Amino acid sequence: MSSTDRAGAAERGFTLIEMLVALAVFSLAALALLRLEGTTLTSTAILQDRLIGQIVARNIAIEAVTDPIAPAMGVTNGRERNGGRNWAWTRRASAAPGPRLQRIDVGVTTDSGAPAGAITVFRPLA
Repeated sequence: MSSTDRAGAAERGFTLIEMLVALAVFSLAALALLRLEGTTLTSTAILQDRLIGQIVARNIAIEAVTDPIAPAMGVTNGRERNGGRNWAWTRRASAAPGPRLQRIDVGVTTDSGAPAGAITVFRPLA
């Protein structure tokens, strides 16, 4: 093989088949990354709902515990605005198993009705 033959072989580059295989591999990797991004965005939205919902639940529970007058036994519903969104909450006050204790359960849902947060606290009765 002469030196001109070797130079010609080295300058040929990739074949069309090699380019198509490389493009297919790149396309599969890009599609996998797009699917991963979609899943990540969905998970982030769910976690954000739960985080703010839990904050709302804690706020409602703290108000019930720190109020000088204990909440009336039974169920109370309300709406709260937090994080630029509306949240529906339900507070259930009941007698606790211990003496002179009140159990307060707070549940929070999104506008669509999905559970977003919950907390249970106990309050001493005067």
